Amino acid sequence: MTLIRYFAAAAEAAGRPEEPTSAATLGELLDGLAERPGLAEVVARCSILIDGVRSEDRGARIDGAALVDVLPPFAGG
Repeated sequence: MTLIRYFAAAAEAAGRPEEPTSAATLGELLDGLAERPGLAEVVARCSILIDGVRSEDRGARIDGAALVDVLPPFAGG
């Protein structure tokens, strides 16, 4: 099972810092997250890392991955 880790605003919108997923692809995961009120809007602006590598490929397999990180944009100064 793959672990999703949420950071900053994504963790707040998800209501938790992490959770397991049984999604097979990134697209399946994103579709599931889009069904959760408030989370879809945040995730749409996030970068997704699969085992530390950024991906925008909805067909990317995540069922063999250890981690999927959901990172909202960060501002620094």
